[in-house]
Amino acid sequence: MTTTLDTPMSLDSPVAACPLVAPAPRLAPEDARALLANYDVGPADGAGQLVVVAMSGGVDSAVAALVLRERGYRVVGMNMRLFTPPDGSGQINPCCSLEAMEDARATCMRIDIPFYALNMQQEFADTVIDHFVNEYASGRTPNPCLECNRHVKFRHLIARAKMLGATALATGHYARIEQDAEGRYHLYRAVDATKDQSYALHTMTQAQLAYVRFPLGRLRKTETRELALAFGLPVAEKPESQDICFVGKGSYAAFVSKRRPGLSEPGPIVDLRGNVLGEHRGLLHYTVGQRKGLGIAAKEPLFVLRLDTAANRLVVGTRADMGFSTLEAERVSLTTDTWPASPFRCEVVVRYRGVPYPAEVTPLEPGRMRVAFDEPPAAVAPGQAVVLYSGDEVLGGGSISSAARKTTIIPLART
Repeated sequence: MTTTLDTPMSLDSPVAACPLVAPAPRLAPEDARALLANYDVGPADGAGQLVVVAMSGGVDSAVAALVLRERGYRVVGMNMRLFTPPDGSGQINPCCSLEAMEDARATCMRIDIPFYALNMQQEFADTVIDHFVNEYASGRTPNPCLECNRHVKFRHLIARAKMLGATALATGHYARIEQDAEGRYHLYRAVDATKDQSYALHTMTQAQLAYVRFPLGRLRKTETRELALAFGLPVAEKPESQDICFVGKGSYAAFVSKRRPGLSEPGPIVDLRGNVLGEHRGLLHYTVGQRKGLGIAAKEPLFVLRLDTAANRLVVGTRADMGFSTLEAERVSLTTDTWPASPFRCEVVVRYRGVPYPAEVTPLEPGRMRVAFDEPPAAVAPGQAVVLYSGDEVLGGGSISSAARKTTIIPLART
């Protein structure tokens, strides 16, 4: 029996045949295991527990599955088919391609664990693609990876894992989860700051933190590669992809335009006083803080300050016009699952792998908060995540809905 996208899951289903041939290990098995023993990577002892690993076809999820197998878990690999290009061209980012599925399958064969391919395109379309398009239509800059984590991985995939009776779901994310003496769970940055993905994981709840495992949180990427080579994983030298998975090598603007043609309509570029400086190509081609590609000749560099979707205007200004002293956020959640009763101080990050800014956070009604910065960041893009940290610990975060520059509120324009 071959496990396909539409085959019901069963632990009795064998791993499907795969034409790929896994390379021989770089080290003898005993030497490879000795190498793994040198690393502080876990969990330490699986004691035969069943764990599902979300396998994208890349090296990170492959090593996550390998580590858990070596730690004594019964591991099942699952690859999610999230998006198929409507034209059937297959020109898509490797993490959503059939090639990626085959790479994940080959890895499972190499380490001798079951493999399942899941069709989750509808869940992905409903919670990630629709949100992505709607946000651009509202003049916001969305983070699709965050929504994929929030809904697809840590809601829908967890549900599938529990259907199999798994005690945990593991992924190849670079972040750390730790439990304190009182039983509460905490989310921390990865040891490798260059690969840290905690920003895009801030929506996790206590229940999710208790169920999810991040085996790579204490590894550096170079060590992940070293382990993949040592154990002869077929994806050991596979390059990383930095593109939006469902957009791939194409343009995100073209992707959105096909679904919302009106967003490509040109309009005026104006300064803060309303003077027309030029014409934009369609607001979806721009984001707050952008400098290049404006097509305006000026005495000093100009930056995007606001996307005014109601009037189809692109508002720009000089560096002196930038700097946002406060912001408000919606869809806010905290990893403690509790809503604070009073303001508190922390560090705030407003873009992926961005600089932390000291700030005071004032809770508003549940799900909303206001952030006042000690030193204003230059650019705050509505739609991006604002994530709260205390040192390396993630406290939670939300979606930026508005920002204030000096005394002028730059609200989220809605159409």
